[in-house]
Amino acid sequence: MEQRGEKKMFLGEYRHAIDTKGRLFIPAKLREDLGEKFYICKGMDQCLMIYESGAWEKFTEKLNALPLTNKVARDAKRYFLAGASMNECDRQGRTLIPAALREYAGITRDVVIVGVGDKVEIWDEGKWNERSALSDKLIAEQLDDLKLDI
Repeated sequence: MEQRGEKKMFLGEYRHAIDTKGRLFIPAKLREDLGEKFYICKGMDQCLMIYESGAWEKFTEKLNALPLTNKVARDAKRYFLAGASMNECDRQGRTLIPAALREYAGITRDVVIVGVGDKVEIWDEGKWNERSALSDKLIAEQLDDLKLDI
């Protein structure tokens, strides 16, 4: 991960396995910048997202600012917060991924941990491989639609 001022930038792809107790090794490069306590929640596309404390606080502030009278807003708060977990790593650099989150993401053993800017994603390896193959085929067209000049 690289830092620009106060903003953290998570980068890289790491392959690891969940142990029989549901623990996942978090690479040292990511662990250092995630801090002692970090948050794991459901992500988009059936992955999990990890936020360091400051980014989690900003994210949840945005969620909490959504109007209670809006059904989509209520559903979004439930989606991200109901199964969220505050985590920390043990001395070996492992953290427990709650069973409900592992089930949501289809994680049974092999995972890919991906730095994606302001957060980290955890993917079932098979789903990540499928997603990557699809992205490789469509990325140029999608970037054009986003008006991202590379």
